[in-house]
Amino acid sequence: MSADLLLTLPILAPAIGIALCTLAWNRPRLQRIFGLLANMGLLGAAIALLLATRDGTVVATQFGGWAPPFGISFVGDMLAAAMVLITGIMAVAVGVYGLVGDVEERENAFYHILYQGLLLGVTGAFLTGDIFNLYVWFEIMLISSFGLLALGGTREQLDAGIKYVTLNLIATTFFLMSVAFLYGMTGTLNLADLARVIPTLENQGLVTALAVMFLAAFGAKAAVFPLFYWLPAAYHTASAPIVAIFAALLTKVGVYAILRTFTLLFDGDASYTGPIVAAVAIFTMVTGVLGAAAHFDMRRILSFHIISQIGYMLFGIAVATPLAIGGSILYVIHHIIVKANLFLIAGIVHRAGGSFDLKKTGGLYKNLPVLGVLFLIPALSLAGLPPLSGFWSKFTVIKASLDAGHLALAVAGLAVGVLTLYSMLKIWNEAFWKAAPAEASPAMSAWQSDRRTQLVMLAPVVALAAITLTIGLYAEPFVDYSMRAGEQLLDKSVYIDAVFGVPDQLTEARP
Repeated sequence: MSADLLLTLPILAPAIGIALCTLAWNRPRLQRIFGLLANMGLLGAAIALLLATRDGTVVATQFGGWAPPFGISFVGDMLAAAMVLITGIMAVAVGVYGLVGDVEERENAFYHILYQGLLLGVTGAFLTGDIFNLYVWFEIMLISSFGLLALGGTREQLDAGIKYVTLNLIATTFFLMSVAFLYGMTGTLNLADLARVIPTLENQGLVTALAVMFLAAFGAKAAVFPLFYWLPAAYHTASAPIVAIFAALLTKVGVYAILRTFTLLFDGDASYTGPIVAAVAIFTMVTGVLGAAAHFDMRRILSFHIISQIGYMLFGIAVATPLAIGGSILYVIHHIIVKANLFLIAGIVHRAGGSFDLKKTGGLYKNLPVLGVLFLIPALSLAGLPPLSGFWSKFTVIKASLDAGHLALAVAGLAVGVLTLYSMLKIWNEAFWKAAPAEASPAMSAWQSDRRTQLVMLAPVVALAAITLTIGLYAEPFVDYSMRAGEQLLDKSVYIDAVFGVPDQLTEARP
């Protein structure tokens, strides 16, 4: 398959999904079918891209017949392919869950259209080879996510939506200002061209200042300390499938942008930005896990844990070694699967237990032992217990920090892992182990009598748990892929050669 098809199809699938769901405006069932077909198309296109890039090949295309650095560039390397694949997996999993998972009343209010728009923005952000177009994809993602967040129209959701969109618009505006300064310095916005031009600039101090500006802009998208307030203020108001796709993808786009720009563009500033990123990572981990420990609403606990876990993903930039970068990539992949699964399980807890408030639930293990086991798999993986996927990702980033002499990072990572285990055990004890309150019995009876809902909602949970177990028990291929992807990020010549190496509009480069 040619490079243009490999890079176009992942964008085309959700775009067609938007069109088809719009045509089926008054037919929710048809929208569900079109949405699932688009999600499966995205997954299939992502698999094809991964197969084409897994050996280290970087594929690139320039749309509109313009030679680089002009026009629109799309680039797919090992990291981008892995992120697009995990987006496709999440799209299908959450799409199946959403067939019965508390979105029915929202389907006539753009739900499927906005869902596909969110996937379009996320996928475009992973594949773009132009930093201004990264801003454009961010905007598409922001508009879609705000619409999804406010779908219910309740006062709580509108309040959360206003906070969410206001803080994200500030971050996006700051990002656009940073792009303007970068263009003024370099005269280009193509990422590969920027990678060639930036090292030749005379004023490297100004480059470092720009690196910090981009770190702040992307850090706000990734919900790092102290720019994370929009996330716990908003996520707990959305329904389970919506917050699951948010938890899986939105902050990871910010992390991806940090990994991409700080290995491709700002790698020369590691001595200055590294300690800053390390401090941000530590404070992000600690504040997030302490926030989780303080709450008894399951959605709020899991929302604060999104923040906490982002800190581990920053280890790669803070340490700046191949092992650390590879560990960060592995951590992102593991966390997307685990965190989305936990929010899907939270939706089932609400459906069967009658509430997200842990003090008002209980007895779920007695009545639903399978759900208890399914909860423990991602929960213990999030805490980093062996032999689950979280153990290998935490082990890799902590080992990398110890090897590089970053003792504070390693100690913080281990301590936060213990506190994460505490939070997960709190959910287990309150929702699953203690006796069920009397008011929860009607919800449990309704859940147990609806076999179709059980099967549809549990199917993606089982599938994601199986992926978590697979990464944990057969870690070698996943670790190997992540390490090679990290090495590829640090060898930016491969990325540059893919875009500029061959005069033809479609180019490939092998390391």
